[in-house]
Amino acid sequence: MNITASAVSLNVDDVPASAGFLTRHFGFREEMAADGFVSLIRDDAGLNVIFLRRGLTTLPADQRDDHARGLILAFVVDDLEGELARLQSEGVTITMPLTSEEWGERAFQVRDPNGVIVQLVDWNAGHN
Repeated sequence: MNITASAVSLNVDDVPASAGFLTRHFGFREEMAADGFVSLIRDDAGLNVIFLRRGLTTLPADQRDDHARGLILAFVVDDLEGELARLQSEGVTITMPLTSEEWGERAFQVRDPNGVIVQLVDWNAGHN
């Protein structure tokens, strides 16, 4: 097998709202779109983020009404404090404050308008 690209697809009620949130606050750009579908990309992200409108008949019947719950869309960044300050200055609500774990992970979370959790992370910062 040769994997040539990676993506995560998330079912949401309002595709433009989620797409706009990642575009406006996280620097993604639209790669392709259709009714009920958008694929977003960043050159440095390593994956596309796809939003699908819940109820699309192109999805299998046992998936089409699911909502993107129980997952975290996590991005590792270089300047965690800087990103936290930037998002706060842009009026984004921080839904989990900056935390540090004993294994060296530091992270905070926000939610997009559809409730999708976006977590920014750095690793081993100051951890020996």
